[in-house]
Amino acid sequence: QVSPLSVYGEQSSSAPHTQSAGETSPRININTASVSDLMALPGIGQTTAEKIVQYRKLNGAFSSVAQLTNVDGIGEKKLAEIIDLITVR
Repeated sequence: QVSPLSVYGEQSSSAPHTQSAGETSPRININTASVSDLMALPGIGQTTAEKIVQYRKLNGAFSSVAQLTNVDGIGEKKLAEIIDLITVR
């Protein structure tokens, strides 16, 4: 028997970027990410996301994720919080 309530995989439209425990998503490429992509990272607000994009425009692509600490507002602590969520390609 199939229960009429057995609907899986649906997400609330009010929180499209929320992930359930256990779900994984691809890492965000900081060399191509938009401001809104970067804002999906924990602790990265609009101002910091804009600074990342501006830094990239002025200095070219990041050669490593560690270079993100060159952006005003991102220190070692913030980098440690997001390092497993970002990549450079």
